[in-house]
Amino acid sequence: MIENYGGYMIDLDGTMYRGKEKIPAAKRFVERLQEKQIPFLFVTNNTTKTPEDVAKNLTENHDIKVKPENVYTAALATADYLDGIADKDHRKVYIIGEIGLKRAILAKGFEMEEDHPDYVVAGLDYDVTYHKFEVATLAVKKGAKFIGTNADTNLPNERGLVPGAGSVIALLERSTQQRAFYIGKPETIIMEKALKVMGLPKDQVVMVGDNYMTDISAGINFGMDTLLVYTGVSTPELVAKQAVKPTHEINSFDEWQ
Repeated sequence: MIENYGGYMIDLDGTMYRGKEKIPAAKRFVERLQEKQIPFLFVTNNTTKTPEDVAKNLTENHDIKVKPENVYTAALATADYLDGIADKDHRKVYIIGEIGLKRAILAKGFEMEEDHPDYVVAGLDYDVTYHKFEVATLAVKKGAKFIGTNADTNLPNERGLVPGAGSVIALLERSTQQRAFYIGKPETIIMEKALKVMGLPKDQVVMVGDNYMTDISAGINFGMDTLLVYTGVSTPELVAKQAVKPTHEINSFDEWQ
């Protein structure tokens, strides 16, 4: 089964680990991919961390030994998208977000600007303030293109479901009366950019995740096979109600040999 695909796109939280909790079968799954030299890319809606931080967390805290090149975040997808649409004279951006998002965008030659940015990019920001919302709202009202990294309303951690990027962006959508243009799962932009990084045909790659509404829907929307593992958000009861089912469903990665 594992060799049915030439490449794997894999979600992180709920799939590879649950907050700080290890998922031993996930480690064994990655080791099988490495042993068979099957390419894989962790495709995550996380924008707060750099690929280096994500790889370090996997390696040091979950004993899943991977490199930054194995990680593609919604921050990188947002930066790649902006780089593809912005000309050299319109590269001013106002960002609500953490270091992972800011570093990815600024690395593409964009400059931070409060008064008249060409783009407002909003993602998860642990230190978001009224002032930041005010600056972003006024910029969008003046015509800046409004981009949201991902629509996740909540994030799972050890304490439960806490506010996600989508909750931050929702406040701006309310204050601007505009819907953000979203990049992350379940949208297809992140999938398209991740596939380009992998350099493989779409029909040879499978999207793996625990959340039907984000990971699996992203694969379905993009026309890619999907593998749902019941270790995180979605339950068999929820998936049974969906019109389009995942290509594959498993309870544990140990079933995917």
